[in-house]
Amino acid sequence: MGNSNASAASGDADDDDEALLRDVLDRWKAGVDAREPEQVAAVFTDDAIFQGLHPYSVGRQGVADYYASQPLGMKASYEVLETHRLATDLVLGYLAVEFSFTDRQALPVFLAVIAVRTAEGNRITHYQVSKLG
Repeated sequence: MGNSNASAASGDADDDDEALLRDVLDRWKAGVDAREPEQVAAVFTDDAIFQGLHPYSVGRQGVADYYASQPLGMKASYEVLETHRLATDLVLGYLAVEFSFTDRQALPVFLAVIAVRTAEGNRITHYQVSKLG
């Protein structure tokens, strides 16, 4: 894992940034792997901007609809490549993600997320997938 968090005073801040990301991403992954679109959507803020490989949406319903349309058996794995603290409770993460399927070749993508600490827990407020190469 690389880290471009130049403003961190110590490794503790870096660890905290990645812990926030992993908290939301592990819950996102669990929902994707279980094919539970509402569980995936619950990881996002009410006003999250979501850009998968289809037109973007705003809010949890768009996230749920997107994941409900995905093929049965789809699973996700991810690796955190970079983190950057944007504000006290806001962390940008850049990830390598691979979506695997039961009936087709795996799809590698890159994912940028912004995770935020809220009173209700850690959530994703921005999600954007890039299919490079």
